[in-house]
Amino acid sequence: MSGKVMEPDEAIGGLRSGMTVGIGGWGARRKPMALVRALLRSEVTDLTVISYGGPDIGLLAAAGRIRKLVTAFVTLDSVPLEPHYRAARERGAFALTEIDEAMFLWGLTAAANRLPFLPVRAGLGSDVMRVDPELRTVRSPYGDGEEFVAMPALRMDAALVHLNRADRRGNACYLGPDPYFDDLFCEAADTAYVSCESLVDGFGDVPPQRLLVSRHAVTGVVEAPNGAHFTSCAPDYGRDEAFLRMYATTPWEEFAGRFLDGDEKTYQSAVEAWREEAR
Repeated sequence: MSGKVMEPDEAIGGLRSGMTVGIGGWGARRKPMALVRALLRSEVTDLTVISYGGPDIGLLAAAGRIRKLVTAFVTLDSVPLEPHYRAARERGAFALTEIDEAMFLWGLTAAANRLPFLPVRAGLGSDVMRVDPELRTVRSPYGDGEEFVAMPALRMDAALVHLNRADRRGNACYLGPDPYFDDLFCEAADTAYVSCESLVDGFGDVPPQRLLVSRHAVTGVVEAPNGAHFTSCAPDYGRDEAFLRMYATTPWEEFAGRFLDGDEKTYQSAVEAWREEAR
């Protein structure tokens, strides 16, 4: 039985233009890049994207797929500011809501728990309230009377995440150092698509706390070896630093023409060919 197993293009086939899409991972770490590349092959556009941003945002921004971005940062880690994202912002290509990292977390938590907002201290005393005048504050109804930022829920139509291992029913585990809130992305979305390095029939001796994503929150599972490339997916592989720096310094049209003009197998073959040339 196939369970919820899909091909990348089949998973992205569940998305429509104008949707709000969350992308898991963190910066240049365990991003669902195979699914992002499948999204670029589709006609889906005019997206509101929610992400602790990395090259996922750079690719989508350069391709003109984003209408609005909600983020705490957009970085390649070793390159502090994602260059293709920066270029898109400088030409005013999309709207931006930039919030504190903790506010972002509590927005995901509110959405995962079907709450309209959560009161948080993050953001108080900063310019975030000035930069985003739509934010509101609430006062504690108890004797302390403390004032909080009312962080709105970050609800999504769909979420895309990448984990190390998954089974055919949609359970998935991470093996690296950090969950990167991928469980909250899945629970905060109406539909969620999980790509993984490999499908497994069971999780063996994996500690229970690493079984991050539960099948009830997953719509589809995609087996995508090397599917986080060029971001890291520890312990399976690290960040491809040489490829990352090439991406960061290559004009978008040139990069897209060489690496994104085809399916995922074509992309992986193009990466191998580039490595051979770079030796």
